Amino acid sequence: MSIQPIIITLPDGSEKEYAHPVTPMDVALEISEGLARNVLAAKLNGTTVDASTLINTNVSLELLTWKDLDGKGTMWHSSAHLMAEALESLYPGVKLGIGPAIDSGFYYDVDFGEMVFDGEQLVLIEDKMLELARQKNQFLRKSISKQDAVNYFEAKGDEYKLELIENLKDGEITFYTQGNFTDLCKGPHIPNTGFIKAVKILNIAGAYWRGDEKRKQLTRLYGISFPKQKELKEYLALLEEAKKRDHRKIGQDLGFFIFSQKVGKGLPLWLPKGAVLREKLESFLKKAQVKAGYYPVITPHIGTKELYVTSGHYDKYGKDSFQPIRTPSEDEEFLLKPMNCPHHCEIYKSQPRSYKELPVRFAEFGTVYRYEQSGELHGLTRVRGFTQDDAHIFCRPDQVKEEFSKVIDLTLYVLKALGFPEFTAQVSLRDLSTPEKYIGTDDNWNIAEKAIQDVAIEKGLDTVIETGEAAFYGPKLDFMVKDAIGRKWQLGTIQVDYTLPERFELEYVGADNQKHRPVMIHRAPFGSLERFIAILIENTAGILPLWLAPEQFAMLPISEKYHEYAEKVFLEFQDHDLKGFIDRRDEKIGKKIRDAEVKKIPFMLIVGDKESIGDTLSVRAHGVGDLGSFSINEFLEMFKKKIEI
Repeated sequence: MSIQPIIITLPDGSEKEYAHPVTPMDVALEISEGLARNVLAAKLNGTTVDASTLINTNVSLELLTWKDLDGKGTMWHSSAHLMAEALESLYPGVKLGIGPAIDSGFYYDVDFGEMVFDGEQLVLIEDKMLELARQKNQFLRKSISKQDAVNYFEAKGDEYKLELIENLKDGEITFYTQGNFTDLCKGPHIPNTGFIKAVKILNIAGAYWRGDEKRKQLTRLYGISFPKQKELKEYLALLEEAKKRDHRKIGQDLGFFIFSQKVGKGLPLWLPKGAVLREKLESFLKKAQVKAGYYPVITPHIGTKELYVTSGHYDKYGKDSFQPIRTPSEDEEFLLKPMNCPHHCEIYKSQPRSYKELPVRFAEFGTVYRYEQSGELHGLTRVRGFTQDDAHIFCRPDQVKEEFSKVIDLTLYVLKALGFPEFTAQVSLRDLSTPEKYIGTDDNWNIAEKAIQDVAIEKGLDTVIETGEAAFYGPKLDFMVKDAIGRKWQLGTIQVDYTLPERFELEYVGADNQKHRPVMIHRAPFGSLERFIAILIENTAGILPLWLAPEQFAMLPISEKYHEYAEKVFLEFQDHDLKGFIDRRDEKIGKKIRDAEVKKIPFMLIVGDKESIGDTLSVRAHGVGDLGSFSINEFLEMFKKKIEI
C-alpha cells in the first residue's frame, strides 16, 4: 500500500510535496535559510499556528514574518509572556490575569497586591525582559489535562488562572513554557525569545478583572516590542508626533468641545466652533445624499424595549447596555436608542411598498447611546453618545450589487474630499466556528458575503478578508484609512442585511403580485461624527481644510480707527458665506497675528490706513506668512478656488 504524499500549497500557488510530516519551519528552511531566520509563525488553511506545528495532511501554508500583521501579533503575544516572566522573576508572588496582543503591542493584567509602580521600576522590567530574551528560550507547547492544570495553578496560588480554567474543556487545554515561566495559553508563539530585541512599557492603567466593574481592579501594563532597536526608536518618535496631534488637547484648545463630569463621562459638549464644524460636515454629506436619491428621516432618541427585542439588539447587547427607562405606567419600558436601523425599519413598514418604488433610501444623522466602561472611554473616539451619519437602503435582491456599488462610490467621494486618499477595504465575514454570535440563515449569510466580495472585486478595491468581524446580523465592508503619520483607522462602513427585514416582516409587492422580502443595506461613510472629527483633527493636526474651518479668516484692524472699514468688509464676506471674526482687542498687530496663528486661522486680513483708502486687504496665510495686498474681489476669487472640493 503506497503512502499518499503531503501536498503543501504556498501563497503564490506553487506546491511542495513531502513523503512524511513536516513543520512550517522545515518548509522555510528548504526555501532559504534567510527566510527561516525570520519566520515567526505560520498560517495553515488560514489559521495562525506555531512554526513548529506538524503538518500531516494537504494544506495551504503561509509563512509569517515581522512584515505580516499576524506575524507582529504573534511576536507581541509572546512578548506579553516574556513580560510576565520578568514580573515573576522581579516580584515573586504576583498574580497574573490575561496577556493578549493588541493592535499595537500587548498588555498583561497583573495583581501586584499593594505594590505601586514608578518610572524606575518600569525600566527594571524592560531590562529584565531583554535579559531573558537574550537567552533565546524556546516557546514549548504542551497539552495538559484540566485536573493537572488546576493542580498547577492551585499550587502556584493564582486564582485568576483557575477562574479561566473553569470554562475550559478537558482535552482542549494547553500550556506554553519559555525559560522558567509557564502560562495557560492556546498560542501561537514565536520559535524563541531571541527574536525580541527591543521592548518598551508604554503605559500603566487600571483594568477590572474580566471587564466587570464589580470585580477587583488589576494593573494593566501596556508594552510593545520590535526585532530591531531602530524600529522602537522610530515608533517612539511616532508616538511623540501623535501626542502633538491628540484631538483631546487640540479640540479643546481650539474651542471645539469639552467634557463635563456633571454632564457625564463620555458625553461631549459641542462648543460654537465645534457645532459649526459638525454642521459643515452634515451639510456636505446631506448635499451628496440628496443627489444620490436619499430621503431624510428623523427618529426619537428612545424606543420601546420591544423594538430592540424584535431587532435582536437587546438579546445581543442588553446586558451590557444602558438599563431600561421605566415610565409611571406599569410594564412600560424604553431604551436609549443604540441603533437607528430598527426605527428605519418601522418607517419602511409604515406603508405598502411596490417593487417599482424600490430602492427606498432613508438617511438620518441620528444620535445613539451605548454604555462603555469608564476605562474604555477615550476623547471623541470612544464615547457613550454619538451621532451616526446613518442610512438604510431597502431594495430588491436583484438591486443589491448595484446599490452596494453606489454606496462605495459615495464613501470614496467622502474620503477623498476629506483628505484620506489611502485606504484598505476590509471585508468582514462571520466566524463559522461561533455560529451563536450571529442571527439569520446560512443561505442569507452566504448570499450577502458573496455580494460584498463580488462588488469589492469589480470596484478594484485593495481588500483584506477578516473572519469574525461581521456584525451579528450581516457581513460588512469597512474602510481602513491611513492618516498623515501612517496610523490606520476604521471609518466608513457598509453592511448587507437579510435578517432585519425578516425580523420586522418587511415586504414589498413584486411584479408577480406576490409579497417579497426586501434586502437592507446599512451604510455610514463617516461612521460617527464624533470619531470622524477626532480622526480628522489628528490627521490635520488641527489645520482643517479651508472649507471646513469654523473660522476661515480673522480681520485684524491695526487700531480702533479702522474698525469701521473692517466691519464693512466683514459684512460683505458674510454675504459670500465666509466664516470669521473681527479682532477688536486693543492689542498690537503683532500680538493679534500670533494669536491667530495659534488658533490655526487660515487667513489673517490686516487692515490699516493703506487698506482702508484703497479698498484692499493685506493678507497672511497660516503657516505661510505674507501673501501681499489683495482687492476684496481678488481675495474672494482666491478664496473660492481654495474651497472647491
